[in-house]
Amino acid sequence: MIALISDIHGNHEALTKVLAKIDSMGINEVYCLGDVAGYYTEINACCDEIRRRNIKTVMGNHDWYVAGKSFCPRSKSVNDCLKYQRSVISEENFAWIRSLPIFLNAGELSMVHGGWGDPIDEYVDPTEDYFSQIDGKFFASGHTHRQVICQFEDKVYCNPGSVGQPRDNDPRAAFATFDGKMFHLHRVEYDFNRVGDLMEKAGFSGYYYDCLKSGAQRLGWAETMK
Repeated sequence: MIALISDIHGNHEALTKVLAKIDSMGINEVYCLGDVAGYYTEINACCDEIRRRNIKTVMGNHDWYVAGKSFCPRSKSVNDCLKYQRSVISEENFAWIRSLPIFLNAGELSMVHGGWGDPIDEYVDPTEDYFSQIDGKFFASGHTHRQVICQFEDKVYCNPGSVGQPRDNDPRAAFATFDGKMFHLHRVEYDFNRVGDLMEKAGFSGYYYDCLKSGAQRLGWAETMK
């Protein structure tokens, strides 16, 4: 049994609760589908935890922005958060993010952050036609922040959802498990108010973190979805 986490986005409060749940399930092997960076303040705590546990991680688009000292072409909000994270990230964590691979495999399971056409920044539309073009049987990616399992004739796809910023109208942190044949989806409650307090202390208004309270894709954040 392995656990799949994704889209942590600097939300250490959510990450610790998810990992505690995974530990309680007796699961020792965890994979991260990218975006440790982005949005919230505790980028170093999240990187430190992932590195300490030797969790294999693919590069997400926010990790890419941090690694390249670049920016998101779609969202000022994202860039405000990236600017903050680049100002506080340690040299060790910066080097680790820059070293992340684009693809990972665990047996028959193929993993990316975005999709198999664009592993960094593709929002996968999981259809049978899409996966018929890709060799393999089991697939997992993040990026959309929305949990899903899709069973096709001979292929199965899973998005474990987001640890740090769910966008499926459920504020609980999300993850998935995989037993080699089937995926299962899980949710965990955490204290999102603490994340908001840390954001406020760092100088960010509620605009940047209020979406955590509902797990919704706020109208003002629509720009970050493409």
